[in-house]
Amino acid sequence: MGHERPVEPFSDLHVEHEKVHAVLLHDPTVEGLDVGLYLDGSGSMADEYQYRADQPRRTLWQWLTGKPKPAPAPATNLVEPQARWMLQYLASKDRNGVLRVAYWACGGNGRGIEVAGELEGANAERYSFPGPQAQGQYTYLAPAIRDYVEYLRGQVPHGARRGMAVFITDGHLHDADEVERLTGEVAKMVKRGQLPRVNFVMVGVGDSVDEEQLERIAHAEYAGLGHIWCHRVAKEIQNVAELVAVLVDETMTVAAGGTIFDDRGNVLRTYEGRLPAALEFDVPEGCKAFTLEVAGQRYTQELPDEHHDEDGDDDHGDEPEPEPEPAAARGGKRGGHRH
Repeated sequence: MGHERPVEPFSDLHVEHEKVHAVLLHDPTVEGLDVGLYLDGSGSMADEYQYRADQPRRTLWQWLTGKPKPAPAPATNLVEPQARWMLQYLASKDRNGVLRVAYWACGGNGRGIEVAGELEGANAERYSFPGPQAQGQYTYLAPAIRDYVEYLRGQVPHGARRGMAVFITDGHLHDADEVERLTGEVAKMVKRGQLPRVNFVMVGVGDSVDEEQLERIAHAEYAGLGHIWCHRVAKEIQNVAELVAVLVDETMTVAAGGTIFDDRGNVLRTYEGRLPAALEFDVPEGCKAFTLEVAGQRYTQELPDEHHDEDGDDDHGDEPEPEPEPAAARGGKRGGHRH
């Protein structure tokens, strides 16, 4: 098997008998990624947004010695530490480390959006997440999608080349059919070049989530783009940030399609919609390099020279095999593969 030092965005490369296995270090399309974080603002989240402070008890020894009762810990809610962690993590993927953060499913009809602001991941610990001013009685997702699409459009002149919106919910969507139709419209805008490539991540929390509903939305495929949505369900709010990280990492490594060319410009393989983290394809005999084209960018990787098999499979006609050398003549010669 031949080896060659991989160049970015490849982290590993193996070639054997004109078969190439190349592993991506990262998705080469994440440059210019603009992320939005949307937190459920419906009434069912009221308890999760309720601030509480643990009241420490004075121990018997402290009481006997007259020591004062320990000061209570700063008040927090269940959402705040998760939101801070997600903000910090997602900002590490974002083009400028600043995210659009908003509450959705707000207002009496559940169609309102309350924007928390353009928040910096570096200052995540300074932000509070008390929930929206007006919690919704219904859970409508389509307005949040529209809000992010408009935001992303406005960021394109400032360097946005790809989008991702993360949505957190704890309930049943009241507009699942509208969400599916709207996702189809988004896919058309991407294909027409009116919008950068975009992915949506949904994490449901608790037992009230309609997982079948989320699966139907996430399993839809769009020609030339593949899946736009991905989703998971967390049992408790404390598990949300970890699931978001997993889903975003998975999305980042398989987000955009690409084309593999040989060193003469011939197409070797086309990945439509989804680019796997590990690429496998055949190259013609004598090929010295291949090129991966993704989102208009080209990355060329040289291939190692093929070595001869140790088994003596090279064609030498019917020439008799040479007599083995005496041990003294062989001396310290050592055979092996050239890598």
